[in-house]
Amino acid sequence: MTGLEYMTQIVEGTAPKAPIQELVGFEIVAAEEGRTVFSAVPQHLNPIGTVHGGFAGLLLDSCMGAAVHTTCGEGEAYSTLETKFNLVRAIMPDAGEVVAEGRVVHRGRRVATAEGTVKRAGDGKLLAHGTSTCLILAADGAG
Repeated sequence: MTGLEYMTQIVEGTAPKAPIQELVGFEIVAAEEGRTVFSAVPQHLNPIGTVHGGFAGLLLDSCMGAAVHTTCGEGEAYSTLETKFNLVRAIMPDAGEVVAEGRVVHRGRRVATAEGTVKRAGDGKLLAHGTSTCLILAADGAG
């Protein structure tokens, strides 16, 4: 099946969640070609009582990679080559639901780039943003 078909099945609950979803506690709530939306309630506190910055990084890497995955044809896959993210405000324990959106900026034959944001669902305030570069893997596994 295509990447979009697979991601749609996860959204619909007809395909199993990725193990990282269970571990971290996020849902994939929307998938269309070149775009995905994830949702989570952060509970991953660091020793100073704020949500660990790696939580936003993980959501960004995941939603941007998944957005690239929605552009993959049958037998294609992707692998993240680079992810960069900026935290623009602290995610506090009372943040409530956050929404991460990944969007493909460019999809070539071998390389794709994506951008993403993490925002508070309640008021839309930007918490983090990032970019990702992914390698498109051919059906035979060659990169």
